[in-house]
Amino acid sequence: MMKRIIMRLLTLTFLSLMSATVLAGEVDKRLDAASDGVVSISNISGTIEVTGWSRNEVEVTGDLGKDVADLIFERDGNEIKIKVRPPKDEDPDEDGYHHRGHSISSDLVINVPVKSTIEIVGVSTDINIQNILGEQHVQSVSGDIESEIRAADVEIQTVSGDVEVQGDDVAGHCQLGSVSGDVEAQNLAGIVVADTVSGDLTIVNSSFERVKMKTVNGDVIFDSGLSDGGSFGLQTHNGDADIKFTDGISARFSIETFNGDINNCFGPEPVEVSEHMPGAELKFKEGKGEGRVTIHTFNGDLRLCKD
Repeated sequence: MMKRIIMRLLTLTFLSLMSATVLAGEVDKRLDAASDGVVSISNISGTIEVTGWSRNEVEVTGDLGKDVADLIFERDGNEIKIKVRPPKDEDPDEDGYHHRGHSISSDLVINVPVKSTIEIVGVSTDINIQNILGEQHVQSVSGDIESEIRAADVEIQTVSGDVEVQGDDVAGHCQLGSVSGDVEAQNLAGIVVADTVSGDLTIVNSSFERVKMKTVNGDVIFDSGLSDGGSFGLQTHNGDADIKFTDGISARFSIETFNGDINNCFGPEPVEVSEHMPGAELKFKEGKGEGRVTIHTFNGDLRLCKD
């Protein structure tokens, strides 16, 4: 009797260890999915790579950290949920984060239907997105984010990390931000809102109806077009700004700087605001004045040009 009990305990222990080994090792799972559904992804630490494909199926492969408790992979209506769960005995801190470091670091490679809307949340996570036609809502606390944008609305935010996006020149609404990191974008169209606290902003090879850019400590480069009747707004506190409008520009300009030079290569010269205080302003109309360009800088030089 005792021998049978011992054998059963050994068998259960072996199966438990085998299950834990599989869970903490390679992942290879699939679920049927709606062609234009929602795929929500959460990974505390590691990497997330998402690629759109032609199948109505979500595939998850990769490696889980050795202390990961579980990988949630389930469908609820038109939504697929993918979540890496930390150990159950590990309580999050007051901000909701866990601190086992690399023991829960997981690398996920995920294929989704190309028209999916994706929602991604990471903590210490680098994220890469390719070939997605649907909306993107992406957040990471500490990690870089790279994304290809294919016309739909996009919101990408990271606290400590860089944001880099590549568009396909089709109009959409794009919101990009980083607290401590650079934001770079190219080949976008439509509407863009981009901001950093401590980092550079760079937007090139694009064409917009509306642009709003803001940085506290960082340089700004804008080398793109603004449509007739479009609006461009820029606010900087510490940093230089190099603004070049491609394909001509038709707008009314209102520019103010407190402590910095304004170099305008196609319009009138700036004028001093006061004999006793630093600062200069520049107001003029270019072309028919259909659009609106508003620029405010505090500390930093501004260079303004057009093709």
